Amino acid sequence: MKTDDRLDSPIAALCREKGMKLTGQRRTIAHVLSESDDHPDVEELYRRATAVDPHISIATVYRTVRLFEEKGILRRRDFGGGRARYETTDHGDHFHLIDVDTGSVMEFDDEELKALLAAIGARIGYDVATTRLELYGRRLKKKGR
Repeated sequence: MKTDDRLDSPIAALCREKGMKLTGQRRTIAHVLSESDDHPDVEELYRRATAVDPHISIATVYRTVRLFEEKGILRRRDFGGGRARYETTDHGDHFHLIDVDTGSVMEFDDEELKALLAAIGARIGYDVATTRLELYGRRLKKKGR
């Protein structure tokens, strides 16, 4: 399998759709982002990308993330903790729960919550186009511990 085949990814496809030039390093970063099931910051993205291609510099990761953000491929998120994290823009409306003790971010979807938010919007005279909801919390302690 050629390296280019292995590194073809949904984000690389989005880049091509937007007419972006895909260098080998951008393709690697796109692949790593496509494989991510979390919201990596640039440092974590750099660590993962250099595991695939040790020649990628941190500056390249910063430039690529900024370019992907400008082109609407990535969305910058600030969940606290002093570091921006990133997610792709192509997986629709969803919500986030951030564990204040560990910093981990969990995505969730809830149709009942979406309906409630739409009803609130309608009550004040708006059709809700999109939502952004971040919950911050601590894992509940189980009884008996």
